[in-house]
Amino acid sequence: MLPTPMSLEDFRSQLAQASAADQASVDAAAARNGQLTKPPGALGRLEDLAIWYGGWRGTDRPAINSPQVIVFAGNHGVTAQGVSAFPPEVTAQMVVNFEHGGAAINQLAKLAGARMDVHALDLDKPVQDFTQGPAMSEAELLAALQAGWQAVDPAADLLVVGEMGIGNTTPAAALSFALCGGDPADWTGRGTGVDDAGLANKTRVVREGATLHGGAIKDGLDALACLGGREIAAMAGAIAAARLLHIPVILDGFICCAAAACLQRTSEGALDHAIAGHQSAENAHPALLKELGKEPLLSLGLRLGEGSGAALAIQVLKGAIACHSGMATFAEAGVTDA
Repeated sequence: MLPTPMSLEDFRSQLAQASAADQASVDAAAARNGQLTKPPGALGRLEDLAIWYGGWRGTDRPAINSPQVIVFAGNHGVTAQGVSAFPPEVTAQMVVNFEHGGAAINQLAKLAGARMDVHALDLDKPVQDFTQGPAMSEAELLAALQAGWQAVDPAADLLVVGEMGIGNTTPAAALSFALCGGDPADWTGRGTGVDDAGLANKTRVVREGATLHGGAIKDGLDALACLGGREIAAMAGAIAAARLLHIPVILDGFICCAAAACLQRTSEGALDHAIAGHQSAENAHPALLKELGKEPLLSLGLRLGEGSGAALAIQVLKGAIACHSGMATFAEAGVTDA
């Protein structure tokens, strides 16, 4: 059983000590790939995906049998600043929709054969407005990280994490600005569809929050405490737990990648087990993917969140694994290897 970190320093320590992919399995998967009945490189990036996945699962002939999708929900005090086109009550309403199987993520998880779990995190107690003070105390941040950590099924062989939280593109933009630099306008988008005045207001909020807390942010966990939210921290906790369990992760859109960036800024190599499922329509997502060094599998103009783009990308990874593990080698097929 993976021990739950009991402090933020324990979390940092466990993440820093996480082991790498199994190099022997990577080498064996690459050797197998070179023997399959196809011209070298003919399956393009699918070949790299299969080898990468096999390395994290410790086998040269992997399979995906038990994917898990987890959706975390949280509310944000910063919505009082008018940063969203929808009221905070929608968060709880959508959680009910998830629980009854009515959302897009339910359909995509089912299509992928994935177990889906939903965790609502103190929806009646939004995190603080980060323009007025830190979004979370150290204890609140640790609790959210632990919630994500404990939500991961150790028996899963692939993980997707998604979110629901009205207003949460604002903390995602603030986290991206605080961790990556640039200008607040570079990281702030329309989210659920705010107009020009709303976008200007949202950019102001991002600037004010990041400026207020700039001196307190030394790594990604500091940034989460100052500017994040419970569901964002829980996603980070789940991705970190998957790293220690050698469960590959498919990252979702802008908010998920902001959570992932907090891990990368806390510990080098924290995202080696993760790939980007898609590039969303949120304007800052391509820049954040570049900061993370992740090339998306899909680009379909999605901007829903919930883990939907990553869940859809499970199909691509399954295709890569099916070809790698199911195809015959030249020797097995009796085909001459030119």
